[in-house]
Amino acid sequence: MMQQNDRQNSIAFIALGSNLDNPLKQIKTACQEIAALPKTSLIQHSSLYKSAPIAPQEQPDYINAVAKIDTGLTPVELLNALLAIEQRHGRVRDFRNAPRTLDLDILLYGALQLNSNDLTIPHPRMIQRAFVLYPLMEIAPDCYIPGHGKINQLIAACSDQVITRLEK
Repeated sequence: MMQQNDRQNSIAFIALGSNLDNPLKQIKTACQEIAALPKTSLIQHSSLYKSAPIAPQEQPDYINAVAKIDTGLTPVELLNALLAIEQRHGRVRDFRNAPRTLDLDILLYGALQLNSNDLTIPHPRMIQRAFVLYPLMEIAPDCYIPGHGKINQLIAACSDQVITRLEK
């Protein structure tokens, strides 16, 4: 019989982005920190991708990636752990879409659909962003985004967004 504190692990996908203070290093270091989270293992991460900022345009290009993890953390515990990593990297939230040292977003958490004041899963804007969908499709080509559909169908809507694959 399963005890109350026993729970199954879930596969989750985390978006990583940075455009300040050596973005390549920020992303690589954040992947290591995610892998070191309690009850969590890093299964895989995508290549790194370069993309222009959404807005405002007067800021450096972004480096983006997606990580696939296996975690025993709840979605809220995972969110809090990711926010702590962002803080250690000097993340400042001046305004929406501001330049940042590190941005970590939970994209998917198993098949969970969640909409609370603090957390929405699947990430509400992920299907509009090539810099999320292309790295996600690289590591999860058969991915299904709950409430939206298969990634290979959704990615067509972002085909006009320019991103460049850099390295693994």
